[in-house]
Amino acid sequence: MAEKYDVIVIGGGPGGYVAAIRCAQLGLNTACVEKWTSDSGKQVLGGTCLNVGCIPSKALLESSHKYEEACHDFDIHGIEVKDVSMSVSKMMERKNTIVKNLTTGIGSLFKANKVTSIHGTGKLLGGKQVEVTSAKGDVTVYEAENVIIATGSTPIEIPPAPLTEGHIVDSTGALDFDEVPKRLGVIGAGVIGLELGSVWARLGSEVVVLEAQDAFLPAVDQQIAKESLKQFKKQGLDIRLKARVTGTEVKRGLVTVTYEDTKGEQELKCDKLIVCVGRAPYTEGLLSPDSGVNLDERGFIFVDDNCQTVVPGVYAIGDVVRGPMLAHKASEEGIMVAERIQGHKAAMNYDCIPGVIYTHPEIAWVGKTEEQLKAEGEAYKVGTFPFVASGRAMAANSTAGLVKVIASEKTDRVLGIHIVGPQASEMIAQAVIAMEFGSSAEDLALTVFAHPTLSEALHEAALAVDGNAIHVANRRKK
Repeated sequence: MAEKYDVIVIGGGPGGYVAAIRCAQLGLNTACVEKWTSDSGKQVLGGTCLNVGCIPSKALLESSHKYEEACHDFDIHGIEVKDVSMSVSKMMERKNTIVKNLTTGIGSLFKANKVTSIHGTGKLLGGKQVEVTSAKGDVTVYEAENVIIATGSTPIEIPPAPLTEGHIVDSTGALDFDEVPKRLGVIGAGVIGLELGSVWARLGSEVVVLEAQDAFLPAVDQQIAKESLKQFKKQGLDIRLKARVTGTEVKRGLVTVTYEDTKGEQELKCDKLIVCVGRAPYTEGLLSPDSGVNLDERGFIFVDDNCQTVVPGVYAIGDVVRGPMLAHKASEEGIMVAERIQGHKAAMNYDCIPGVIYTHPEIAWVGKTEEQLKAEGEAYKVGTFPFVASGRAMAANSTAGLVKVIASEKTDRVLGIHIVGPQASEMIAQAVIAMEFGSSAEDLALTVFAHPTLSEALHEAALAVDGNAIHVANRRKK
């Protein structure tokens, strides 16, 4: 007779492992299936985010930023350094140590919370059965009262740029270069392309980013996007819009990329090429024909607002379902589903999910953009504040960017907050909290912010919504 659990989670990434832990905390007998295997044959938890995504990329971004500061910005503080060099191998070693510490930490959390970890590839069968195939090919079938699918996503490959060993790589390969490429090409000016391009540009690569779309960061508020593009160009990133890649060729260790832009066919030569044009939901071999679970027209698992599939007791969360492909969104969906399985009326506010790009300056946002509100015909008002007027930003020698607050013209309720600037990834949490509690711009304006802090820029932007900013000239009231 098959072993039975209250909950089986398929996938041990930030959606799956968080869901499993929360289910166990709620008293449910829980197992988590994960197929990722280390070189030594052991199970690796954490999924893409911890192993080849969010965490390693941030480690490299931090190291490369410190190197760039030492090379170019220390002198303004009176710090004199000579002959600064970067050991790529040490940088990678540090990155790998951080990843190992975090992934093994999840295993410890599983033990502490009594989550059963099952090593193998999971497949959903009919009747809420889960088939697990080990690396050796052994097959075991488990039964569950509830199943949570959290299999994540995989990088999209494009026919004009097939991946090759060492020369044309995806985002995973770009985290493991053993030296700084002299010339680096990046296909895709999205979050991943900008972050990885920034890492290697700081270390000395000549970076060209090819983006097929005619707008830069179209999902981001365009005032913020334009300011970001200006800063990236200052840093030496060569970002070419309306550039559609048509082919690639690797010859004698050199990658030749052909692409079309408004001037016709162009050619780019580089030592390495990173393909990061987006990610697709990972459902390969996941669903048996009789599982009853449906995919939508884009290949995502179809779920309702509470992540319930059409099969009662079967849920799906994270990158494999609709919505932004973000680790924090996956984790919160996992907690929501765990609570609902236990009978609690949990829900998730999809209007308050922050987005972040960890470049320098950082870009972060929550809520609606000015372009979205215009398209919807909603009356709104805007307040902005530049970091160049912030005393704390001046002290940190990091004055690029601004904070933008958008509020309803009728109710003053905050509809969106957008930031490009220092520590935007941390500041955006204040915006999320404000919007989660239905804050008005006046609420933020009446809140006491510590001085001197970068967060005062948010305070001033909220004041500026009604023309009341103190530390920058206000627009004249009509």
